[in-house]
Amino acid sequence: MDFPAPDMQLSPTTGWTRDHWLHFADAQLLSVRPFATADLSLIPLPGRASSSGGLSDGLEGFARTFLLAAFRVAGEAGADPHGHLDRYRAGLLAGTAAYTMATAGTGGAAGTWPPIRTRTQPMVEAASVAIGLHLTREWLWDTLAPTEQDQVAAWLSGSSTSEANGNNWVLFQVVIAEFLAGVGREHNAEQIDFGLARMEDWYVGGGWYRDGDGDYFDYYCGWAMHLYPLLWLQMVAGRDPERAEALRSRYVGRIEAFLPDHLGFFGGTGSPIYQGRSLIYRYAAVAPLFMAELAGADSGLAPGALRRIASGAAQFFADGGSYPAPSGLPTLGWQGEFLPLVQSYSGPASPFWTSKAFIGLLLPADHPVWTAVEEPAPVELADRTRIAPGPNFLLASTAADGVARLLNHGSDKYYGPGVENVEYSRLAYSSHTAPVYDPAGPLDNHIALLDGEGVPSVRMRIHRLPAPEGSVASFYRPVWGRGDEAESPWTIATATTSAGGWELRLHVVQGPGVPSAHDGGSGAAGVVREGGYALAGGSPIAGSVGGPGAGFEPASFVRAEASRPGLHSNIWPLAGWTGAGIRSAEGQSPLGLHSTIPYLEGGHAGGRTVFASLVRLAGTAPSAGPQDVVVDDDGGTATCTVTLPGGRTLTTTLALPA
Repeated sequence: MDFPAPDMQLSPTTGWTRDHWLHFADAQLLSVRPFATADLSLIPLPGRASSSGGLSDGLEGFARTFLLAAFRVAGEAGADPHGHLDRYRAGLLAGTAAYTMATAGTGGAAGTWPPIRTRTQPMVEAASVAIGLHLTREWLWDTLAPTEQDQVAAWLSGSSTSEANGNNWVLFQVVIAEFLAGVGREHNAEQIDFGLARMEDWYVGGGWYRDGDGDYFDYYCGWAMHLYPLLWLQMVAGRDPERAEALRSRYVGRIEAFLPDHLGFFGGTGSPIYQGRSLIYRYAAVAPLFMAELAGADSGLAPGALRRIASGAAQFFADGGSYPAPSGLPTLGWQGEFLPLVQSYSGPASPFWTSKAFIGLLLPADHPVWTAVEEPAPVELADRTRIAPGPNFLLASTAADGVARLLNHGSDKYYGPGVENVEYSRLAYSSHTAPVYDPAGPLDNHIALLDGEGVPSVRMRIHRLPAPEGSVASFYRPVWGRGDEAESPWTIATATTSAGGWELRLHVVQGPGVPSAHDGGSGAAGVVREGGYALAGGSPIAGSVGGPGAGFEPASFVRAEASRPGLHSNIWPLAGWTGAGIRSAEGQSPLGLHSTIPYLEGGHAGGRTVFASLVRLAGTAPSAGPQDVVVDDDGGTATCTVTLPGGRTLTTTLALPA
């Protein structure tokens, strides 16, 4: 994708300015034009259809790019040199007119917009239409004839008699109802009250929301749970300023509390940490940064640093293969296409929820976010380690290599027995790596029991444990396939701490030996396996198993390593392990054709077994390994202290559940 020449004086790191964001928006809007239907009501894009079907996917193409056009035009006070709004006005009227005729039984074209019904995808897309109409009201909605406004409102009103999924979807009904109220149309006021009340059910403190009734923590906290309430405040201010003012401090205060954690999700390359669902939305992760500025919140960042993070994330994907020629359409993947990461609800137009990042264009051209000289992001200034109690994450980054890490002991997206959630099940994620989607089962950043056929257990439900300061801890009950953890006789508990790119992991495995049938019998001696970070790329990734580390006993100590230029993944056995290895594969990583994982293995004969490992992900190869290790276990509480190269120590403690 071609961009204007970089401005290295204003933006010495990325070269991007507000003009680059405008160009990026226009390029995407122009790229979808050849695929629009003749009446412009649908934009069906090529690619794998979603579970909602082609008609819904075509509406999604319209709605999500309309949101992008709305940010672009409203941000320029109505200036629209490419005539984007003319096309969306025509499509809006054609789609809703056909819907009206079909509803009345008087016809309706093949491109009729699907109705908004309970827990169906059009509800999601209607929220983007409502926000877009609100933002462009004076240039679009106010130019429609009353009968045309009525037909648009009639389609949106399908939300008023429908139910939403019990997660961020309730906020779609909030903004749809608020738009209808703001333009004087019949609306369901109870849906506004209900959606805002559900938000309170899911708020866990520290700026963090669950995305529904479970431990579901991911980017939806920023690009949905914070974004929509703050947008709603702007919408309701014109209709009910007293209510807006009464709730402003709540929502502004919460995004202020959230952002210090959220900043830990961005690496020095611009890449966000690879964690959670809907990762095809990519740099939509920067939307809460811009939203905070729009809401008058204190982001805790200098304006130039905020722009550096946002532009760096957008640039990472724009220049990294997410918009390949000749079409310029976004891929279903992280950078290039990688369908294993794509949820069934996503279709070819789903990646255009990146439109949310362009909310920054609502900040005028003379705003300091656009005029200040770029400053380094927090990840580039100093090593950072931060506990986020709400999701039970440990966020750690290192300035020398720009690697951001998320050590996960609280977010599992667990609904009940089912398949593993690759984007939630790992012990750790980073800005420079991604989990491997291995059909044989998890290995990277995962500790498992292997059954008699060598199949690893999966980490489904994550149960939190108390941990000492600077550590996070949890346990899971191993299952295989679609097993029910309530019937599992095993527990694997882990405590983790981190400093300077090093991670100390202390594990306790409890339960019988592992029978091949997983029936809870006494079984035979089982194998326990733990993987480090997986490295991936376009060419084969080197892997090796090394000899003793400097000053480390016993002499049988070996480490496993994967390495490529500029990135190294290591794992050392500190206690309990008896072997090490590497596994390489093709076609299983969203970051490239080739991937390699270093791992350790040990035995579990039943009862209680303690393991400890030292993991490192860094831009440089280690000059030495651990210098000394002390492990204490009294049968109830285990403690491990390791001395790192240079003399620094890491210590963590693990107290098992009763």
